[in-house]
Amino acid sequence: MSITQFKNTATLKLDESNPVAVPLGTTVAVASTTSVERDDGVETGVWECTPGRWRRQIVAQEFCHFIQGRCTFTPDGGEPLHIEAGDALMLPANSLGIWDIQQTVRKTYVLIF
Repeated sequence: MSITQFKNTATLKLDESNPVAVPLGTTVAVASTTSVERDDGVETGVWECTPGRWRRQIVAQEFCHFIQGRCTFTPDGGEPLHIEAGDALMLPANSLGIWDIQQTVRKTYVLIF
C-alpha cells in the first residue's frame, strides 16, 4: 500500500509552473502543480491556476476539491458549473470543455487513468 500525503495544501509550495496548454483569449493562465504518479494509474496532487480561459484536455476521470478561488467550467454540450472554494467535483473520463478562472484557484485532485 502506498499512502500519499500533502500537508498544508492551502500554502504548499508547488513544484512546476507553466502556461496552460490551450489558452483562449489574450490572458494566458499559468498552472502550477505538485503531484505524485503511482504505478497503478492514479495521480494525485495540488494544482493552482491564475485567471484566464482555456480548454481542458485531460481525458482521465478526476475528483477535485477546491481550496480557494472562483471559476466556471463549461463542459462541451453542457451547462456552466460555477465553482468556488469549498466545492468538490467528480469529472467523468473525457469531460472536455472550457475553464474560465476568475480568481486564482487552488485544488487538490485525483486523476484515474
